Amino acid sequence: MCEYCGCQAVTVIGELTREHDLVVDLIGDARTAYAAGDTDAMTAIAGRIAEVLGPHTEVEEHGLFPALAADFPEHVAGLEAEHRRIEAVLGEAADGAPGDPGWPLRLLDVLNLLRAHILKEQDGVFPAALAGLATEDWEAVEAVRARAGTLLRAPGGQL
Repeated sequence: MCEYCGCQAVTVIGELTREHDLVVDLIGDARTAYAAGDTDAMTAIAGRIAEVLGPHTEVEEHGLFPALAADFPEHVAGLEAEHRRIEAVLGEAADGAPGDPGWPLRLLDVLNLLRAHILKEQDGVFPAALAGLATEDWEAVEAVRARAGTLLRAPGGQL
């Protein structure tokens, strides 16, 4: 993950990054569960990822992205479309293991998308925000974070 520009020193970016780190760990757990044929574990992991991404996505879409949309409209729209695709597949497991035998593979596919999505944000969006957002933009992002909360409990990002 990106650590060269200093954007993680901004509290909200640091929190978003820690949430990304937690999600990346969960993606690894999901891949392990898939290899073991454990759909129940995959379902539980999908739920944990969705829990982390709920407030995370709210901060991005209602705080960070609006401040960047004027300069990067297509990029922001693409990231939001990826959010919807990821949420849809994770949502299939909201009420338990999906009965569709194709879901585990769909989950793996969307988790691959999520991993690439995280890199786009950390290597592109976060540095662009550091360089381009004004104080009032950061205050707006912080206000969204205050409303949305986070599932992070400690700097290590444990749920």
